[in-house]
Amino acid sequence: MAQLLKLLTDTGWRGHLIALLAGTLITLSLAPFNIWPLSIVAILLFALGLQKLSPKQATLRGWLFGAGMFGSGASWVYVSIHIHGNAPMPLALLLTSLFCGGLALCISLLSYPYVRFFRDQKMGLLLALPTLWVLGEWFRCWFLTGFPWLFLGYTQVEAPLAGWAPIIGTLGISWIIAFSACLLAQLCLQHQQWRKHVIALSIAALCWLIAPALKQLDWVEEKTDGKLSVTVIQANIPQEEKWKPEQLGPTLRLYRKMTEQAWQADDVDLIIWPETAIPRLYHRARAFLSLMESEANKNHSAIITGIPYKQPERGTYHNTVVAFGEGEGVYHKQRLVPFGEYVPMEKWLRGVIEFFDLPMSNFSLAPEGYTLLSVGNFKLAPFICYEVVYPDLVANAIPAADILLTISNDTWFGKSHGPLQHMQMAQMRALENGRYLIRGTNNGVTAFVNEKGQIIKQAEQFVQTTLSGEVIAMQGVTPFSRWGSTPLILACCALLLTLLLWQRQR
Repeated sequence: MAQLLKLLTDTGWRGHLIALLAGTLITLSLAPFNIWPLSIVAILLFALGLQKLSPKQATLRGWLFGAGMFGSGASWVYVSIHIHGNAPMPLALLLTSLFCGGLALCISLLSYPYVRFFRDQKMGLLLALPTLWVLGEWFRCWFLTGFPWLFLGYTQVEAPLAGWAPIIGTLGISWIIAFSACLLAQLCLQHQQWRKHVIALSIAALCWLIAPALKQLDWVEEKTDGKLSVTVIQANIPQEEKWKPEQLGPTLRLYRKMTEQAWQADDVDLIIWPETAIPRLYHRARAFLSLMESEANKNHSAIITGIPYKQPERGTYHNTVVAFGEGEGVYHKQRLVPFGEYVPMEKWLRGVIEFFDLPMSNFSLAPEGYTLLSVGNFKLAPFICYEVVYPDLVANAIPAADILLTISNDTWFGKSHGPLQHMQMAQMRALENGRYLIRGTNNGVTAFVNEKGQIIKQAEQFVQTTLSGEVIAMQGVTPFSRWGSTPLILACCALLLTLLLWQRQR
């Protein structure tokens, strides 16, 4: 053990390399690899590697761990920049590196205070480091609009700790994983004094052992006559063709044809088209929408589609979802993707390279609060693309919503693991809130998810197809839907403050 610790805390290239490789284990623990125990191994190596380092050295070590984590887990942004943004390969690599390197600073921000203030405390490793990790994930939920990606908790969507999700959410599960890993690190450091950690061992064992029983609890129930027949259209239109003016006619004809085929095949309550399925502003597509609305009413069906929308009184543009036919409602996106939907520092960056001038990259935030869509007696909570990765944004729609709906266009990320990670996070939202979830995309992953977070039906990626099935409207709320992440974050802050005061008294 002494030799391993010496290697992990080596301030030279060997220690740096181990930290970099340990960060990649987080990616392997998530979709599409799903080797969830590697998340514990990663945090174990991270925790051991911070021992004996100075605060300055720990800051660098944390950044290297984050570089491995985000460099492997979020590198799919390269596809958007190079393939769809037409940036030259060297520039795309540079921008991707800057993006991932910037995110890695979030790990540095928790490494420094851990070593500076908490490491030498009796409970520093067991309590402070897991708590700082979770606060770091929470920080990424909102800083600069947020990038809540690669959370430890997502490794457990279909793993042993899934039963905790409706109670403490993704961040709570992240704490359990980090605590378990730090406990193993503590035992490695003090293996001859393991009896001192009986209480911690009991807490960790309890968290893991009761999780399967928690999964059997039913926090919500089916609504009476609560089944909705749904068909999702996956048109698989290439991103490089989508916004060409000459492609508009073929696109509209394709969606109309696939929708009519769905109506002919079966009685369908709801047809779903993906994010910005209609590549034209809402007010300019009224003729086509009126035609489809008339056909939808004849078939006693509703259509929900993504479409860009202009607010005439404000002159702002929005990424929007509209429902028509036997459905109604307009929802404007509330969480925008940097560079994809708006350009930070637009005054300086717009027009510098083609990537900073992508189609529909000048959207604005929703001018009003959250709105639901109605389909008959059903209430659907819509989320566009990136929005479904925000735990509290989704929880705020409950209990008013019977069903969760997310539409996306993951064509931006090609055949990378980005869309599969995105799907995994959508599953977690269904599990946290006890709601069926419909996910409609242009080229996958298109799927239906039940209230336990399990995929019950899924379309093949990268093909033109439809996915049909039934989803069930649920009622009631889970503890997480009721309280969100607030109690956990307050508890984490209180714990760190207590540890700091304890240190000061000593």
